Amino acid sequence: MSQSIPLIKRSLVDQALEQLRERIRLGTWVVGARLPTEPELAAELGISRNTVREALRVLAFSGLIEIRQGDGSYLRATIDPLATLQVLSRCSLDQARETRHSFEVEAVGLAALRRTEDDLKGLHEALDISGEHYHGDLDRYISCDLAFHQRLIDAAHNPMLSELYRYFSSVIAGALRQTLDISPRRQSVFDLHVALLEAVEQQDPERAKTLCRTLINEP
Repeated sequence: MSQSIPLIKRSLVDQALEQLRERIRLGTWVVGARLPTEPELAAELGISRNTVREALRVLAFSGLIEIRQGDGSYLRATIDPLATLQVLSRCSLDQARETRHSFEVEAVGLAALRRTEDDLKGLHEALDISGEHYHGDLDRYISCDLAFHQRLIDAAHNPMLSELYRYFSSVIAGALRQTLDISPRRQSVFDLHVALLEAVEQQDPERAKTLCRTLINEP
């Protein structure tokens, strides 16, 4: 007799979250609107009030709603950041590269045009710290490298690009763990970072973009 595959039961909170997210997706409530009370939602969804309360806490943690003590819950956004991160986490290495090409290269070009002296000071400090760890612990280096690249994107002075990179940095970290998990690490890869910073400092956007493309394409 073949062994049956056990069914994975989703918790009641997960089921409540799915229903609430579906209502948000369908536009049942507009941003800024007050959601029904916990008892009303419990009756509508056919679950307990405690389950509703836990589901609302998850939505508040993810930034979809705001819970105001003594007032109720209000819709803050219609796109769930946690769901976005889950999608990003399933990106392949090639997809991550394509995405970086689509916005990081252009952001670096803007950084070369818009960087300030304060930006350059922070970039040099971040790159120095990154260099100290390049041949050491991989996770420590990746953390330092992401900090350098975040400063680089921030130098474009476009909050949207900065926020996109923050969301995408976890995917980049995963890609770096695959490409840099070698010993010894190639010095030429780190040298590209040095050249990239020089291009930004010299306000040469085309060279900065070319170097950024090369760096992203590194195997």
